[in-house]
Amino acid sequence: MKSVQLSGSPRANVGKVDAKAIRLKGHVPCVIYGGNEQIHFHADERSFKPIIFTPNAHIVEINLDGKVYKTVLQEAQYHKITDKLIHADFLEIVEGKPVTANIPVVLVGQSDGVKKGGKLVLKMRKLKVRGIADKLPDTIEINISKLDIGNSIAVGDINVDGATLLNAKNVSVVSVATTRAVAAETTAAPAKK
Repeated sequence: MKSVQLSGSPRANVGKVDAKAIRLKGHVPCVIYGGNEQIHFHADERSFKPIIFTPNAHIVEINLDGKVYKTVLQEAQYHKITDKLIHADFLEIVEGKPVTANIPVVLVGQSDGVKKGGKLVLKMRKLKVRGIADKLPDTIEINISKLDIGNSIAVGDINVDGATLLNAKNVSVVSVATTRAVAAETTAAPAKK
């Protein structure tokens, strides 16, 4: 996985009043957990753009007063009305200890079913994966070139080297649906004979 840098400042106080004051300054209260201790800090809201508003998964290197923590974003919370980022949780990467991350799905090739007039339906844009952070891929590539109309690729059909997929094995990730045009052709075809 690629790395992204984030600079923050440690929080002196923890609580709702302090968090509200931090948000009014345009910063986001955050926490790092999973290591020896929980670390509370805040960072500028604008610095989250390359972390959250991207289709890729990243290792986030957080710099707090010169000390760097390697982490993975676990959860981001948003305001119910304004959709502004109000809190972020990061899991510290401990050497040799597996982490859980959401890795984006990338479709490769052109489906046979789409060439015949079917509609490609991507049902899951990200898959939940567990493994050693340094060995996790940036994306999960799925070859759809042999996918025909009415067929799908489920989580159980996908293998990721050095990682375990945590989604249910029978859940469909991508499929080719029948369109009205294809359905009309198949019902009209026997009548011509």
